[in-house]
Amino acid sequence: MYILGISCFYHDSAAALLKDGLVIAAAEEERFSRQKHDSGYPQHAINFCLQTAGISAADLDYVVFYEKPMLKFERIFKTNLAAFPHSWRTFGEAMIAWLGDKLWVKAQIQEKVGVPADKILFADHHASHAASAFFASPFKEAAVLTIDGVGEWTTTAKGIATADWDGSGQNTLVLSEEQRFPHSLGLLYSAFTAYLGFRVNNGEYKVMGMSPYGEPNHMDKLEKIFKLYDDGSFWLDMDYFSFHYSHTRTYSDKFIKLFGPPRVHSDNFYTAKTNPEVNPHDPQVQQNQYYADIAASIQRVTEEAIIKMLRKLHEDTGMTRVCMAGGVALNSKANGRLLSETPFDEIFIQPAAGDSGGALGAALYAYHVLLGQPRKFVQEHNYYGAEYSDADIETAIAQSGFKHEVERDETRLTERVVDDILQGKVIAWFQGRFEWGPRALGSRSIMADPRRADMKDIVNTKIKFREPFRPFAPVIVEEAVDDYFEGIPSPNSYYLPRFMLTVHRFKEGPGQEVPAVNHLGTGRLQTVRREWNPRYYDVVHQFGQATGTPILINTSFNLRGEPIVNTPANALKTFGNSGLDTLVLGNYLVRKE
Repeated sequence: MYILGISCFYHDSAAALLKDGLVIAAAEEERFSRQKHDSGYPQHAINFCLQTAGISAADLDYVVFYEKPMLKFERIFKTNLAAFPHSWRTFGEAMIAWLGDKLWVKAQIQEKVGVPADKILFADHHASHAASAFFASPFKEAAVLTIDGVGEWTTTAKGIATADWDGSGQNTLVLSEEQRFPHSLGLLYSAFTAYLGFRVNNGEYKVMGMSPYGEPNHMDKLEKIFKLYDDGSFWLDMDYFSFHYSHTRTYSDKFIKLFGPPRVHSDNFYTAKTNPEVNPHDPQVQQNQYYADIAASIQRVTEEAIIKMLRKLHEDTGMTRVCMAGGVALNSKANGRLLSETPFDEIFIQPAAGDSGGALGAALYAYHVLLGQPRKFVQEHNYYGAEYSDADIETAIAQSGFKHEVERDETRLTERVVDDILQGKVIAWFQGRFEWGPRALGSRSIMADPRRADMKDIVNTKIKFREPFRPFAPVIVEEAVDDYFEGIPSPNSYYLPRFMLTVHRFKEGPGQEVPAVNHLGTGRLQTVRREWNPRYYDVVHQFGQATGTPILINTSFNLRGEPIVNTPANALKTFGNSGLDTLVLGNYLVRKE
């Protein structure tokens, strides 16, 4: 049985394909279109999924859309009417967009995929999120929490789920509590993302990266606009926001009156914490520190809200395991606190927790809940994207004009890469199927020596062309985690680090070995096991053998403002347009000299 899941028309459009309950392929449209956070109909991603399985649309049993368009249209229609006359401009724009194509999803799927109407199903947005986490987890039963900006009406949902692994029982997924628009933790965080000079639905992780440079000393101001209750429910004072009636602005003039002028994106960000040599009394430094303190405050509020939700969810359900999804579940700094500060023993978060993951969740919901099929799948890794042959790589290299060498001996290949890293070179790494979700996990990565403090600035400014305060992830061989990080449960049962979903504190001494990935004492680590990605593991392991430090810098293989590379041609273009020293394309080593 083949089931295709689709998400689109908001941000991070994607497609995912199941064969008898197992994931065959999954990808975001942006990887093919090269438009970051592409929200359009995911034609390329759909084509990729069908081609990977070797099937046509006629072989599909069902196509499932990740939300219910009519309910979403109802919410947009009603909230725009309620906000009139503030919403007069956006109301017209919304009606044109929705009456143009967003409302007629079923007809579009019929035409563009090529399946009859009786094969098209729809899942609720937060049910898709919940299914993407629970039915990809290893759990037989679990509590479920989904948190994002907004689906149809829901912004937060809680419930429980159970799985039938042997065909003797029944799969259930019941979301029994919800918080509704406009009261949204995700949209609250996005409002501060915009205020701090970053793009909504794109720069939230920059706020998270900025927050350690500040102190949460503006909680009193946040309490004026956001009320958090002991059970994790919350309330926003909508006089401070405009996202409920504007497509272009998330906060109101009253918000600015409370918090002051918003940060200008082009301003250089540096504080006494980022550079101890600066004068802390310099007006620019003081202004930057204020914004860092705002970032720390909204980050603290978000963490406290999630923790309170989970404590109440445990109290209500008695479950020892919990599954999470929705864009807010990608807040890795918050995730690092969840096991130690909530009663849950195990946590699984869908690696593609945002809207792209809804495509996978919609397919899993249909297969397990609507069709009652038993569980088979556990998301042990994330390599479900496209891969390319030697012939594809050779053609792309020939067209690029770069010189290259071929190295087919596995050990020799990884040794040569480690030698380059030891010489201070920055490596672009392109292997196998690209990663599902927003994180580069060793298929489309940039790697460098974390022991060099200057390497953070080199990669940020000369390679990625991005803000110098942005942190990098340490990738570490799984067996060495306990030597470097505090409070890590057994790696065998702890899924969050393998998908780069959690921030943990470095141990004091070992953490000093890797200043380029030590972000004020913490790291958003990625653990790697050889069975998931042998070559990637071998590079990290061999670097550890050579240096005594089994950690490398890992960041996504892309330039600022671009999606992570997909094809060999994408990789060579990015290589040529940056300060990267070595590109490893499968068995091919490309250098600039």
